[in-house]
Amino acid sequence: METVKIIIAGPRGRMGREAVNLVTNTEQFELVAVLDHKYDGIMLSDIEGFHSVSNVPVYTEIEKCLQETDADVLIDLTTPEAGPYHAKTALNHGVRPVVGTTGFTKEQLLELDEICKEKELGCIIAPNFAIGAVLMMKFSQMAAKYFQDIEIIEMHHDKKLDAPSGTAVKTAEMIAAVRETKIQGHPNEKETIQGARGADFDGMHIHSVRLPGLIAHQQVMFGSDGQTITIRHDSYNRASFMSGVKVAVETVMKQNTFVYGLENILD
Repeated sequence: METVKIIIAGPRGRMGREAVNLVTNTEQFELVAVLDHKYDGIMLSDIEGFHSVSNVPVYTEIEKCLQETDADVLIDLTTPEAGPYHAKTALNHGVRPVVGTTGFTKEQLLELDEICKEKELGCIIAPNFAIGAVLMMKFSQMAAKYFQDIEIIEMHHDKKLDAPSGTAVKTAEMIAAVRETKIQGHPNEKETIQGARGADFDGMHIHSVRLPGLIAHQQVMFGSDGQTITIRHDSYNRASFMSGVKVAVETVMKQNTFVYGLENILD
């Protein structure tokens, strides 16, 4: 495999730092630049925690970064506000995005799909890069064919900006594809405190927990007469996401289509 030249957006975040470690320690990857909201015109090695990373410029403007850098892939691990713009801009400069930022709207995903078709470039949006989380979603979809009553509980650290998580939404979408819409609970159910039953997605309920000490966790509960099933995944550190990032980068270089969800590229 030829060397893949990579830009990382959001290098100082917890996920971004793991991505820098991944790229700089993978033989066929080369980190050619990073995109940061604060530092500009310096080298990444000038920032605390990155002293061992040499010859990597820091940019604050994505247009300038893409114009001055010969890159193949943009790994975006930023915010729901910045991620969609970064992905669209990268595609318009011939760079393939691999995005772990969540919070994309359906309209934004459709727009990226259209750009990919126009440019004949690959793009991967992954609500969760952990292989185990992807399996959790696939297993949940399988179970939903037989268990119609479902509640999703996702639990994340208290710095997470969006709720529900992209993983929870993607799980619900995958389940809805094989499950007939069903309004769960008692038909006369009433919330005495608004939000007690969580968000409603096609009759399913999604509950978001935000607490310090958590990383990324989700359980999907299925109920039927006299039995329940719980499918759960836990990420205890952010290194757990890097195997999926590596697979996504390698895969996006071989394709010319838009992909939403890591499950679509795993055998």
